Amino acid sequence: MVGAKNLERRVFIALLSAMLVARSIPANAQSTTRLRIVGVLMGLANDEETQARAKVIEQGLAKKGWIVGQNLRMEYRFAAGNEDLMHGFAKELAGLHPDVIIGHSTPVVAALLQATLTIPIVFVVVSDPIGSGFVTSLAHPGGNVTGFTNLQATISGKYLSILRLLVPNLARVAIMYNPESATNSGKYYFPSFMESAKQFHVTPIAMEVHSTAEIEPALTDFGAVPGSALIVMPDNFTSLNRKLIVAQTTRLRIPTIYPYRYFVDEGGLLSYGVDVLDLFRRAPDYVDRILRGAKPGELPVQAPKKFELVINRKAARALGLDVPRILLAGADAVIE
Repeated sequence: MVGAKNLERRVFIALLSAMLVARSIPANAQSTTRLRIVGVLMGLANDEETQARAKVIEQGLAKKGWIVGQNLRMEYRFAAGNEDLMHGFAKELAGLHPDVIIGHSTPVVAALLQATLTIPIVFVVVSDPIGSGFVTSLAHPGGNVTGFTNLQATISGKYLSILRLLVPNLARVAIMYNPESATNSGKYYFPSFMESAKQFHVTPIAMEVHSTAEIEPALTDFGAVPGSALIVMPDNFTSLNRKLIVAQTTRLRIPTIYPYRYFVDEGGLLSYGVDVLDLFRRAPDYVDRILRGAKPGELPVQAPKKFELVINRKAARALGLDVPRILLAGADAVIE
């Protein structure tokens, strides 16, 4: 009888212990959850613009349940347009074995792919991912890369149509770019630009600038001819030198259209292009899906959804230009 009671007691204790162990498993599992690492390599410097991009990345990831300091660690690097820094930071980030890397701009993604062909990469602000060799197709990227594209080559036609409305005596238009940092060495945009120039009966000019020191003399020579206007193409070099470019085009009274709003914020005449912050807001969705098991090669490359036209009427008045009502009506923002 005593033996039977002892047996019942041992069975009860065993069952109770099993229940306690079972209840402790979720808590233990939560405390040992692996911290996920997301690397970010920006092509620009660590300034207000890139800090705003970092903020929307973290906000987007937080909405998906990835909280910095809890289950997420962010590793930022800023290449400031320097190719050596890009490659160095790419190797450094790959060496951290992150779960995903966000790469900003074409040169950055090229550097990342030299550092790793296995770590998932989500690119942002890349114009020609197929021509650059990053993906095999937009619908089925393949490999370890996917992301969000920037401006299409045909954007030059839109730029010329805006300049034609704004500059009555328009006769010649140049596109400024650095072949060392522009998409496909600048060749991505130029064929469409040449074709559009014929349609608008203006002389097309390629303004290649290889260094900061070349910007002022190139603009001085170009601006000396009446009826000239400028298109600044999107690349890390022109973005990093935006203050100098805006200052010189203002001094030389060259009507200029820029690819991004932050050029106008520096005093530029007008901009038309992709809302870059919107691309960075969308990137966390792909990062989240990859962290939860999706393969980047199976996530289609996405095109931009938001474009914005920003006009600086103060700059226009300084250039003696009257902004047509049709442009003002279509503007997303007008700076008075």
